[in-house]
Amino acid sequence: MSGLRERKKAQTRKNLADVAMRLFIERGYDAVSVKEIAEAADVSVPTLFAHFPDGKESLVFDLDADREQGLIAAVRDRAPGTTVLEGIRDAFLESAAGGETQEMRDFMRLVHETPVLTGYFRRMWQRHEGALARAIAEDLGRDPDDVAVRALAHFVFGAMDVARRSETPAADFTRIFELLETGWGPMVRK
Repeated sequence: MSGLRERKKAQTRKNLADVAMRLFIERGYDAVSVKEIAEAADVSVPTLFAHFPDGKESLVFDLDADREQGLIAAVRDRAPGTTVLEGIRDAFLESAAGGETQEMRDFMRLVHETPVLTGYFRRMWQRHEGALARAIAEDLGRDPDDVAVRALAHFVFGAMDVARRSETPAADFTRIFELLETGWGPMVRK
């Protein structure tokens, strides 16, 4: 019975996020109220807040926790004999295998055009970067505040951002990771 209940809750949550995103894309984030989202999803406002207690921003970033867990899993659950960087690279390449969808382009446009979402996205990015640094530190037996661990997590997120904006994200991400593994020496020496 609880399996059915959990599936229904997950379905309601997904429906709310999907309806909200459709409305935000059609009309703009600021032009859509929580009440309108609840009505369009055929639920009450209290039900919406039961699933998204942080309000409208959390409807846009409904996969926040899943993405963070995916990053941590890329480190912890990587194949035996695979380095931390290889595990992260492989997880990124697997998730990017389908290419950038129109849905992703619409999502990123909405985030970049809406100041409150841009701020939320930056804070989320920093949380994920911290979680990745902790996972790397734990795996390598290092202190999470070790500057090398923090820098590596930061560079990984930078690589994701650069690659995502590229015409060839997978190839560029792979190239950036090669540089992270081998260094920039030959590129910067005369």
